[in-house]
Amino acid sequence: MASGTESDETADTPPLTNTIYKDPDDGRQRFLLELEFVQCLANPTYIHYLAQNRYFEDEAFIGYLKYLQYWQRPEYTKFIMYPHCLFFLEQLQNANFRNAMAHPVNKELAHRQQFYFWKNYRNNRLKHILPRPLPEPVAAPPTPAPPQQPVPPVPATTVSVTANAPAPSPMQYVAPPGSALAKNEARNSGVDRRKRKRMVKN
Repeated sequence: MASGTESDETADTPPLTNTIYKDPDDGRQRFLLELEFVQCLANPTYIHYLAQNRYFEDEAFIGYLKYLQYWQRPEYTKFIMYPHCLFFLEQLQNANFRNAMAHPVNKELAHRQQFYFWKNYRNNRLKHILPRPLPEPVAAPPTPAPPQQPVPPVPATTVSVTANAPAPSPMQYVAPPGSALAKNEARNSGVDRRKRKRMVKN
C-alpha cells in the first residue's frame, strides 16, 4: 500500500526543469530596493545598527555586500544621490572596519568626519583650483597721429593766502550750535505717535 501512495505522489509532482526566474517588472523593484539599501550605507548610524545586530557575522550578508559593488560602475553611479555610500560600501569589504563600526565611539567619529567633510568640501575644493590666467589683450594696429595744433597759453592767476584764515569745515551742511533748526527725531518730539499719523494723513 505504501508503494502505491509513493507512486501517486510522484505522479502528481511536476518534473524539475531548468527554468530561469524572470521578474514580472523586468527587475525594476529589485533595482529600487538595492538602490535604497546602498544609499542607506551613507549613514554611519545605520552601519552601526547593522553591526550591533550582527548582520556582519552572516556570510550571506557579506556576500551580498560584495555583490553590491556593481553600484560603483558609472552606469549605476548616476542614480546615487548620496555618494558617501560608495565610500562606506568599499570600507565594508574590510572585516576590521565591520568590527570597528560595532563600537559607538567609532560610529560617532565617522559621523563627525562626514559632517566636517560636508561643511568644508566647497571651500577646500575652491582653494585647490588654480586661478586661470587672464587672456592677453590683442594689440590694436597703430593709427597715424593727427597733426598737432598749437595750444594757446594759459593766463597766470594769483591766489592770495592768509596765514591765520580758518580752513573751511568738511561738514558744510551741519547747523551751527544753538541754531533755530529743530531736529527731526521722533524720540525728541513731544507729539504723540497717533497724532503724528493723523498729521501725516492730512
